[in-house]
Amino acid sequence: MESLSAAKESRFDAILDASETVFARCGYEGATMREIAERAGVAQGLIHYHFKSKEVLFEAMVSRRSKQINETRAMLLDQILQQAQRPDLEPIVEALFRPTIEAGLSQASDGGAFAQILVTTANSATEREQLLTEKYYDPIAQKFIRAFMQVEPGLTRANAVWAYMFAIGVGMTMMAKTGRPARLSDGLCDDGDADEMLTKIVPFICSGIRALG
Repeated sequence: MESLSAAKESRFDAILDASETVFARCGYEGATMREIAERAGVAQGLIHYHFKSKEVLFEAMVSRRSKQINETRAMLLDQILQQAQRPDLEPIVEALFRPTIEAGLSQASDGGAFAQILVTTANSATEREQLLTEKYYDPIAQKFIRAFMQVEPGLTRANAVWAYMFAIGVGMTMMAKTGRPARLSDGLCDDGDADEMLTKIVPFICSGIRALG
């Protein structure tokens, strides 16, 4: 028999999964609590009970995936920095990208809903999205900016920030599996293969970072 805590966690996940799909398809303004409840298979009142408002629900949805991605990034980065006196740039860049790309590919079956939300949120000028980016992504960004400067001593802080921003632009583009690389390459490029993409992304980004140093 399922425990009460397990049942509650299952409902939470169902609501947050449904939220990703609906927010990705309809946008924040177009999404409704009613549609999310219907997709999650729960009463609308249950969503209001747990999350109070659409804004609270949206943040909870962003927080769940962001925490998973950024905890993995931080763990990989810490391991790299602890293993060597002066690590190479390449594994640091891979630590930045791999969790994001793999998270996107793991959601390919639902169209990469969170990847769409993340791109929209990161590029939005609205106060709500800017505050979410500041809260959930700026701390990990600062860690990688410092790491860039540590391994590339010629890199100024300003250029390290620009390097991070340009790198993230690439990462968000490749997080969502669209199939476009395969179309443009007549099947030679596969954006559903994380390892293949990383063999191209990592040297591309590292060359750009070093060019700024």
